[in-house]
Amino acid sequence: MNQLKPIPRKRLGARGPIVGALGLGCVNLTGLYGERVDRPTAISAVNDAIDVGMTLFDTADSYGANHANEIFVGEAIASRRDEVAVSTKFGVLSGESSVGTTTGGIRDAVRGDYEYVRSSCEASLKRLGVEAIDVYYLHRPDPKVPIEETVGAMGELVEQGKVRHVGLCEPSAATLRRAHATYPITALQSEWSLFTRDIETAVLPVARELGVGIVPFAPLGRGFLTGKIKSLDDLPSDDARRSMPRFENQNFERNLAIVDEISAVAAEKGCTPAQVALAWLCAQGQGVVPIPGSDRPELVAENAASTFVDLTTQDLARIDLTIPRGAAVGDRYSDMSWAEADTPALVEGSSPTGG
Repeated sequence: MNQLKPIPRKRLGARGPIVGALGLGCVNLTGLYGERVDRPTAISAVNDAIDVGMTLFDTADSYGANHANEIFVGEAIASRRDEVAVSTKFGVLSGESSVGTTTGGIRDAVRGDYEYVRSSCEASLKRLGVEAIDVYYLHRPDPKVPIEETVGAMGELVEQGKVRHVGLCEPSAATLRRAHATYPITALQSEWSLFTRDIETAVLPVARELGVGIVPFAPLGRGFLTGKIKSLDDLPSDDARRSMPRFENQNFERNLAIVDEISAVAAEKGCTPAQVALAWLCAQGQGVVPIPGSDRPELVAENAASTFVDLTTQDLARIDLTIPRGAAVGDRYSDMSWAEADTPALVEGSSPTGG
């Protein structure tokens, strides 16, 4: 690895672990977007991330066929377990790993009942090869099960020493409050970037009020904000992003305007657009820990360097003005039931915004 100094560290919310200011989104280490890297390259990326201090590793039991991602992450960190905070997720049923692209909607693709919480945790512990999961997330709230039942079961896992912290993925503000009243929520994982700012309206204020850390996934807009995707021809024919509305032809062309604004700031700062996008998120508060998907050593180095990009108050105001909330064109998912059921795309009492 190049000689990059260790990135800053921060606490994940008011009660979470102290981790690097950036974490590692692991889903693409076993292939989701673009060409899958070979195993030695993926292992190198993992070790480089740990070396530079990107210590919050995020996976899920639904990532990859036969839980391939959890198995890989467990093997990759085995000799360095004490240096890593491992988070994983449960609730999306096997075969539904590409969230938002299913045809049947969320209702029959998720589970959050008491027994499933417990059995899923036991299975993840075995696949990861760990004695305890540092942050255990509900991947999506189950509309068939009260959130109190799901989170109550997760809290029991903490008391049993199998889980250290409880997290939720994409809850609404109301669900976050109900969950937190049942058992303290340490972390909230939601899509958040200059491409997707939905959580800022209702969910983010509640999370901060409750001392809940924020873990933005897809912080680079699934690669869109890197500036490296100039057209759909840059995506392989089987790339999952081709089914996402924001990557469709007319939407794609209009969304390039967001990349242009980021690229202009990057040119002035002498860095890459990806680094500006990540630096913007890191500037959103002490408890915010983005998890870019870095599946190659060179991407680990590029993303880690973003923590040293200095965005001034004037820079942040300019970005807010030129890339306001709702700037992106198109829905996040082709199947918006994944966003409409109980996620930051909705403000309680309002209609879907399509973010």
